[in-house]
Amino acid sequence: MCGMKDINRLKVNEIFYSIQGEGANAGMPAVFVRLSGCNLNCAFCDTKHEEYTEMTTYEINREVGKYGCGNLIWTGGEPTLQLTEDILKQFKWQYRNLIETNGTNKIPLGIDYVSLSPKVDTNISTLRKNHLLVNEIRIPVEKDYVIPSIAYLPRAENYYLSPIDASQENIDYCLEYIKENPQWRLSVQLHKLLNIK
Repeated sequence: MCGMKDINRLKVNEIFYSIQGEGANAGMPAVFVRLSGCNLNCAFCDTKHEEYTEMTTYEINREVGKYGCGNLIWTGGEPTLQLTEDILKQFKWQYRNLIETNGTNKIPLGIDYVSLSPKVDTNISTLRKNHLLVNEIRIPVEKDYVIPSIAYLPRAENYYLSPIDASQENIDYCLEYIKENPQWRLSVQLHKLLNIK
């Protein structure tokens, strides 16, 4: 980077070090880079999109490097609105790059693990067009939400239903569906249960 101007600037909501609370990597330590901005408007979103700091990739890399952890999770918002292959090249050799995405855009090259989290209004054909195979599909669910059949979703190594909160009715709804459709597994938001970031 020395002597070069870093023209890649990202709108960063926050950078923090914690454990992954959901999906196949639950319990894994990781540095999270939460990017602002999304093309959906989910009522349960925990990102304040109007709050962000513009950071260069050099600044992000320096901040992430403070934690000494090799797992880097790009989350949001919707990270594919900002991430590009050129940006990810600057993080490729130091980190295992993971992404949490709503699936409405294609994933840039340089991502090692894809957690696809389609939302209630997402068009299934858009998901299938953008993603042939992902590491996991994790659908946020509340009571009476119509869960799509796995047959219509992109192929994944793991399929999870994740109650949007810890309310008993949402948990029970997921559990009953999983019992009747055992291809699915339950993913609770461990970080919220433990009251950690």
